[in-house]
Amino acid sequence: MPPIVAEQKFTGHLGSLSPQQAETLEKFRQELITAGVFDEKRHDDACLLRFLRARKFDLNKAKKMFLDCEKWRKEFGVDELVKTFDYTERDEVMKYYPRYYHKTDKQGRPIYIEEIGKVDIKALYQITTLERQIQNLVVEYEKLANVRVHACSKKAGKLIETSCTILDLKGVSLRSFSNVLSFVKQASNIGQNYYPERMGKFYIINTPVLFASVWNLVKPMLDEVTTAKIVILNQKYKNKLLENIDPENLPAKFGGTCNCPGGCELSDAGPWQEPPVPST
Repeated sequence: MPPIVAEQKFTGHLGSLSPQQAETLEKFRQELITAGVFDEKRHDDACLLRFLRARKFDLNKAKKMFLDCEKWRKEFGVDELVKTFDYTERDEVMKYYPRYYHKTDKQGRPIYIEEIGKVDIKALYQITTLERQIQNLVVEYEKLANVRVHACSKKAGKLIETSCTILDLKGVSLRSFSNVLSFVKQASNIGQNYYPERMGKFYIINTPVLFASVWNLVKPMLDEVTTAKIVILNQKYKNKLLENIDPENLPAKFGGTCNCPGGCELSDAGPWQEPPVPST
């Protein structure tokens, strides 16, 4: 009897493609070239594979998603926005809706933190607008794609494509969440449809008692790959976070040891701020 060989599992990432996935990738590229929408600088294999994985390597669905994304980029003016957007109100916004990147997890991924329980929508929209918050969101996605993950990849010595998110629900109420729901819906739509496969790990901490019931209703609607990335934690979250994040990279208020001068939320600390290592 021949030895039993375990079936190789292909992830659909670079270096882990089945022959069929590799063929689909090549067909995808050629169809985009034929359609006149392929940009060699932006659309490398890693980019195309994110769209393919998001649509489970269904070529037609991935192509539609890609074309919809390119159409949105033109209509939204993404490239021009990145060049001209001046987020002068950033420091004030952080007081009323803290959302920021801060260092990396043990996998080398940039950490994104959102403290939704601190939202003060009335104060927030006295200093900014929903439109500018969405514009800033898009600029940050572009920075994640073009600056942060590239710097993290160089430091880690491997390809980094995703981020590690900490969503803090401490102090959140139905009213505070409903106040920011419009932004959350638009942000979710932009992330899922135009920046696919950017979620690496997603920690939801300080969850209220009823959240578990809500999560049990939502979970069956998500695929296994997505649910495996999401970790639901109550107030006893510190040890779980530290399994994946070194203490010096985690802000002290979340159980780490980092106290950036001026506050972690304003520091933007991470490999993307470090000077490049000179080649020898």
